[in-house]
Amino acid sequence: MVSELSLFTGAGGVMMTKDQYTDLRRRLVMAGYGQEIAWAECLKPCDSALDFALEAMWVILCSGMKAQIARMIEEKIYKALNNGQPISSVFGHKGKVKAIEYILDDKHRLFVDFQKATDKLAFLKTLPWIGDITKYHLAKNLGIDVVKPDRHLVRIAAKENKTPHELCKEISGLTGDSLAVVDTVIWRAANLGWL
Repeated sequence: MVSELSLFTGAGGVMMTKDQYTDLRRRLVMAGYGQEIAWAECLKPCDSALDFALEAMWVILCSGMKAQIARMIEEKIYKALNNGQPISSVFGHKGKVKAIEYILDDKHRLFVDFQKATDKLAFLKTLPWIGDITKYHLAKNLGIDVVKPDRHLVRIAAKENKTPHELCKEISGLTGDSLAVVDTVIWRAANLGWL
C-alpha cells in the first residue's frame, strides 16, 4: 500500500501524505463544505426515473457555466414546470432546452435503458448534451463511484503523470475514502485555490 503521495501543489512541489489529505478534508469541513463531502459519502444508486431526469438536467445546466448560475436557472425551470409553462419561457438556450425536454419527456424509457446498460458511462454519453467529461459528472450524481476529470483534477494529476482516476484511486487506497469523496475533496480544495 502507498504511504505517501506526490501531489505537487505549487513551485517545488509538496508531498501529500494521508495526514495531509485528512487535514485538507478537515479544513474543508471547517470552511463550510462538509455537506459536499457528506453528499459524496452517501451516494447511492439512483432508483427513480424522475431523479435520473433531474440529475441529467442539472448536469446539462452546469455544462459551460458556474454551478451558482445553473442553480438559479434550475429553480426557474422548476417553477415553470410546476406552473405548466415551457422551459423555454425561463431559459433561452435552445439546445439545452431541447435536451432537457427530451430527457424529461422520455425519462421512464431512458431510466430503464440506463439500468439495463452494461456500460453505464457509454450509455450516459448517448444522452443529448452529455459528453466525455459530463458523463462522469452525471454518473457520480447517479450514485456511481467515479471521478469527474474536470480541469482542476486533470491539472493536479498531470503533475504526477497520472489520470484523475489514478490519482484519486491512490488517495482512496491510502485513506479509505471512496473515489467520489476524494474527487470532491480535491476538486473543492482546487476550486478554492488551496491546491
